Amino acid sequence: MFEGDILTIEEVAKYLRVSERTVYDWAQKGEIPAGKIGTVWRFKKSEIEHWVNDRLTASKPPQRSSVVQLETIVSPDRILFLNNLSKHDALLAMVDKLAQLPQVKNAQELAKEIFKREELMSTAIGRGIAVPHVRLSSVTDLVVSIGISRTDIVDFKPLDDEPVRLILMIAAAYKQRDYYLQTISFFSARFKNPMFRAELLAAQDAQAAYELLLKSQHCL
Repeated sequence: MFEGDILTIEEVAKYLRVSERTVYDWAQKGEIPAGKIGTVWRFKKSEIEHWVNDRLTASKPPQRSSVVQLETIVSPDRILFLNNLSKHDALLAMVDKLAQLPQVKNAQELAKEIFKREELMSTAIGRGIAVPHVRLSSVTDLVVSIGISRTDIVDFKPLDDEPVRLILMIAAAYKQRDYYLQTISFFSARFKNPMFRAELLAAQDAQAAYELLLKSQHCL
């Protein structure tokens, strides 16, 4: 677990799963937010989080978002209504739901990696939305769970300070990078629509929420 808001090259490299040399080169070229303290590169955790989220929700995904078929990656039984005040409890409930699926072969690894990412930097992207996501070799195919919170979850520490009410959790096979990014982009585009968020938060049950999601496929 990394402490504080200032990260080293080594810590950033571990999070991004790239070499320290790659992070150093990015910093030198100004491709990643960084600054020097003396002669040593340092990185603000909040700025790296923003940089990562911008890349994951870029307006030009590897493939068209219309290719994402909701029926294959989410179902009513994967939509949870949450009453957890802490992000730990909310994430744990969603991990437990995904861990029941046959595509997830190692529940302990899923939980470990979800919480490891959250410890490094918040997956809240603003507007009351959080997108915890991992790619793992122990996942055989991409799966999604959606959490709709009946209460504000205030400890995600999003950039805009808005309490989280919607959580999109994605677990994908390690080789599914393009589809993984495409799925994040697909959902992010819809969740950022204030009217759609309001309708989803007002849904009375999982079936109603699922039907809203299906309808949203044709709204963009």
